Amino acid sequence: MNIDWAALGSVFGVSLVATVALVGLFTLGIVGLAKRESASARGATGSVALARTGAYACFALCVAAVTYGIYLIVA
Repeated sequence: MNIDWAALGSVFGVSLVATVALVGLFTLGIVGLAKRESASARGATGSVALARTGAYACFALCVAAVTYGIYLIVA
């Protein structure tokens, strides 16, 4: 039995980077929603819209990444 260590390392590296990126995007979305709450408490309407848009964009990218991953598994 021969193990292709280079391919195994490549899969590990890509999985690690993808996981960190996905968790980072989700965290940015949560932080954006928290900033929205603090901005609405201060009464800054422009910051509320920007924070909400950024948070929703981060969540949309998370959904797109998960959907693409499921597509790769099924196809």
